[in-house]
Amino acid sequence: MILVTGLFFFVLISFGCQKETGADPIAPDFSLLDLSGEERTLAEFKGSVMLLDFWATWCPPCKMSIPELIRLQEKYKGKGLVILGVSLDKPESMNNKDLLAFKEKHRINYTILRVNQKILQDYFGNSSISIPTIFIVDREGSIRNKFVGFEPGAVEKTLLEVLK
Repeated sequence: MILVTGLFFFVLISFGCQKETGADPIAPDFSLLDLSGEERTLAEFKGSVMLLDFWATWCPPCKMSIPELIRLQEKYKGKGLVILGVSLDKPESMNNKDLLAFKEKHRINYTILRVNQKILQDYFGNSSISIPTIFIVDREGSIRNKFVGFEPGAVEKTLLEVLK
């Protein structure tokens, strides 16, 4: 495990996967900038199944999950899947140009957004943040599942249920 401080929060990298289920709370809307500087909101994707991936370029399990996310985007885009990668990289250490180069190098085929403190508070509250963390949001905007860490194939099982 690696402990890093930044953006006034702690990030713990987790190699295992924990699945949390519950009463399907509504996913908080957000307003984040993509790599071109365009503002994107969760609301604009309502009606799609969304996969929100909180990750960073310096996180080994996050990088291990990228090929699976690319495959999932290709496989299920036609069924309404939208993947949004929320980068926890600090702008001063990984600017948009560098993050775009990372995206191109790894052939990432989904949208990358820049994190802000509000989305972290809305999705994680006051608890520690482990990355990668993936939230699956259904077409109505409810959080259907949360995965912490990377376990190959685990996310796709939930996606199949939600994409029905």
